[in-house]
Amino acid sequence: MSEAHCRVILIDDHPLFRKGAAQLIAMDPALELIAEAASGEEGVVLATHHRPDLVLLDLNMKGMDGIATLKAMREADLDCRIVILTVSDNEKDVVAALRAGADGYLLKDMEPEDILERLRMAARGHLVLSDAVSELIARALREEAPPESAEEAGLTPREIDILRLIAEGLSNKRIARALGIVEGTVKVHVKHILRKLKLRSRVEAAVWVVEHLR
Repeated sequence: MSEAHCRVILIDDHPLFRKGAAQLIAMDPALELIAEAASGEEGVVLATHHRPDLVLLDLNMKGMDGIATLKAMREADLDCRIVILTVSDNEKDVVAALRAGADGYLLKDMEPEDILERLRMAARGHLVLSDAVSELIARALREEAPPESAEEAGLTPREIDILRLIAEGLSNKRIARALGIVEGTVKVHVKHILRKLKLRSRVEAAVWVVEHLR
């Protein structure tokens, strides 16, 4: 595929939007709309038949939705770029689409010239995102990052003691014995510690102690 001639299929269940998108694509000589589909099922058939360079895919469609359509096209081993073009700026939708193999996530309320610019970038092999989506992802990553210190995490002195013992490889029973408390209390503390540190396991907590707790 070259940017000079990018063959496009549009999959969207709203006729009015398909018409507008077709007119937009026609404005750029580097893009050629070769087929339109009103459903995910039809889109997979057309993509398998035409083997396009780029697929523009709506997310919220009746029947086979955008994520299911995306997965079906990836499973069909189609050698094409697939860009989600949707109204949804929901973080879960963005993450689901990218995890399913989308090459971009654009919002329909973008300026037309910005959409065309992103499509040209997608044709050149780049991951493309709306500015609002980029900001959403950056914010989500910041929120998911573990705290850098016990103070930032809001750990209590008792939780810090338990964390150090976790890092030494002690079980809940041995921690309880070492601190003179019951095992059930240790379990509650461990649960709170993992939540505060935004971690999922004792192993991750032990690594965090090595990296952040002196």
